[in-house]
Amino acid sequence: MTHNSFSQYNLSDPILETLTLLGYKVPTPVQQKVIPLALQENDLVVKSKTGSGKTASFAIPICQLVTWDENLPQALVLEPTRELAVQVRDEIFHIGRKKRLKVPAVFGGFPLEKQALTLKQKSHVVVGTPGRVLDHFQKGTLHGDKIQYLIVDEADLMLDMGFIEDIRRIMEFIPENKVMMLFSATMGVHVQRLTEEYMKTPIYIEMEDKEAAIPDIVQEAYYVENEEKLPLLIRILIKENPENGMIFCATREMVNVLYRHLRKARIRCGMLHGTVDQKERLKTIEDFREGRFHYLIATDVAARGIDFDNITHVINYDFPTGKESYVHRIGRTGRNGKSGKAISLIQNAEKKMQEAIEAYTSVPIIICQQLFDEHIDTASKKIFWGRQREPVKPRVKKGAVFHKQITRLCIGGGRKSKIRAVDIVGTICNIEGIQSDDIGIIDIRDSISYVEILNEKGLMVRDALQSKPVKGKVRKVQIAGERKKKENETKASE
Repeated sequence: MTHNSFSQYNLSDPILETLTLLGYKVPTPVQQKVIPLALQENDLVVKSKTGSGKTASFAIPICQLVTWDENLPQALVLEPTRELAVQVRDEIFHIGRKKRLKVPAVFGGFPLEKQALTLKQKSHVVVGTPGRVLDHFQKGTLHGDKIQYLIVDEADLMLDMGFIEDIRRIMEFIPENKVMMLFSATMGVHVQRLTEEYMKTPIYIEMEDKEAAIPDIVQEAYYVENEEKLPLLIRILIKENPENGMIFCATREMVNVLYRHLRKARIRCGMLHGTVDQKERLKTIEDFREGRFHYLIATDVAARGIDFDNITHVINYDFPTGKESYVHRIGRTGRNGKSGKAISLIQNAEKKMQEAIEAYTSVPIIICQQLFDEHIDTASKKIFWGRQREPVKPRVKKGAVFHKQITRLCIGGGRKSKIRAVDIVGTICNIEGIQSDDIGIIDIRDSISYVEILNEKGLMVRDALQSKPVKGKVRKVQIAGERKKKENETKASE
């Protein structure tokens, strides 16, 4: 049976409302196959590429299946990198937001103690990298007794990175009768071995790769000598003026070199590779998503699995050395019914790989005539360089669709004041016109607490709390972010 809308999966109203707000309309092919089987709690092995809607295919069932009342985690999602952990955590959090699901992410490079305090609170789904998840299990700050669902995402990359032993040790902390779902872009021998070791009778789902990546993508290429690649790239950028582009290089050294050259030319860009500082990597990804720069220069490995919306152009500065790599790269554009363009710079020695790729995809790559400065009109140059100088207008974040219906309040008092979630709920439920269903996620920190108020009742609750005590004391309550905004306005006026 083909499902044309998410309403046919018998999802709860909060999940369906959230999917509508987030812009989910028609399930993608992988979602059509995975969601009904996941909702029936089958073990699954899914071969599917990035950008296919894979994350939502397990996030939606997980958000539907977990129960709000349980305090301990009911689902664990393993990701190979911090960037993917943050990305997947955000997706699950947004889908489960109206169900008030708490979804912490745990990964290395950030204080374990702070993560432990978060895990001490109610957590429904935990997303993390294997090493840090294992750390928390071994220290007793993460409890696996109630975990019913285990997702191993990007399994091939995870095993390539040497996480197999960590995964085996994690299995010791969670029940044997769990539901396990494994997602991978490729199905190598190590992935197969993992499924045989920990899954009884999984259902295998394989999505076709090459056909899915090609239809709405115009593929072009320029034959070029190595020393001409940089000036040609800049001319291509001026001519095409991509709204959002990814530029792929073969090595981290080349990423660094190209980044420096483009920045020197005053072209807004960012870079992503394995040796970039962890916090800087996360900031780069967030800045690119928010539109603070237009071009992201990356290696295949660094960009693996990270999903970006609205990529209009993919440029292969260094032509890939494998057919699958080419398909994965260009598959980042032309998504969700939109058209896209892939442009490759091909040197003489790479023409055989070009022929192999064309045979693999059954689609010819159009070879363009040489592009020189005189081929680009003055108007195009003016538009491109003007765009590099104009003030940045950050894009609306995915979660912003909730802002009208959900208000996040900041309460002056937290763990040090011995405030518990039940204290906040009790006070708010005593406000006339407010029920428990109007209260969303509560996050208690050392000196402050946050509570989400649903159904457009945030201002009413904020006003009422100005005179109602929380834990025996009337506390300062304001919309989250207002204090920082006022501080910035004060500094600006000085």
